[in-house]
Amino acid sequence: MEDWSARQYLKFEDERTRPPRDLLARIPLERPRLVVDLGCGPGNSTELLVARYPQAQVIGLDSSPDMLRKARERLPQHQFVEGDITAWSPAAGTDLLFSNAVMQWLPNHAAVLRRLMEALEPGAALAVQMPDNTREPALVFQGEVGRSGPWADHPEIKAASRDDLPPVEAYYDLLRPVASHIDIWHTMYNHVMASPQAIVEWFKGSSLQPFLSPLDAPAREKFLAAYAEKIAAAYKPRVDGKVLLKFPRLFIVAVR
Repeated sequence: MEDWSARQYLKFEDERTRPPRDLLARIPLERPRLVVDLGCGPGNSTELLVARYPQAQVIGLDSSPDMLRKARERLPQHQFVEGDITAWSPAAGTDLLFSNAVMQWLPNHAAVLRRLMEALEPGAALAVQMPDNTREPALVFQGEVGRSGPWADHPEIKAASRDDLPPVEAYYDLLRPVASHIDIWHTMYNHVMASPQAIVEWFKGSSLQPFLSPLDAPAREKFLAAYAEKIAAAYKPRVDGKVLLKFPRLFIVAVR
């Protein structure tokens, strides 16, 4: 897949930064020594961690060179490392693993969460936020368009849709045996968007990327046009002409 675009992602920086801000508010640690932002993206979540824990060593980890380039520009005094979360392990003395909107992309992410949790020392914490929106129209339409166009038989398009997240009970049962405390909840955001086209632009920076990446430019335009038509039909303007993007997210804070 093509690299993620930091520029596209940051078109909605304020809205995308709300979930990590809400996650950070529930972390019970006061003075962690080493904090790692797993899937740090362009550094917007890392910046929150630096502000909350100015005394800590804060490191960002991501697999995207473009995201890391933007993060280093944003926070040049901090360390950012290119790496694969599925193969990465925390160093001794890591007090907080923070992961905003990345675990849902990993194959068998539940096993990754359990492994990371087991690698932490007592009192350390794992804090995770994941979109839980695969049944929302904006995500359902991506799969529908993927299955209906001339690209339908492309193997990467067939595999582009994310699976539903497991139920919260599954995460609780997975982490509780290795956790002294677990806080798990959902938040439903209703983002005020300028237009249906703004919703298309939002997802071009995230879940549309696996659908668009395998296509050439003309096919991308056709895919986006078909998707935009479905979005416009489903997300109706409100009294001021704007539209609401309903966006459920799952949060987990587990203390070792």
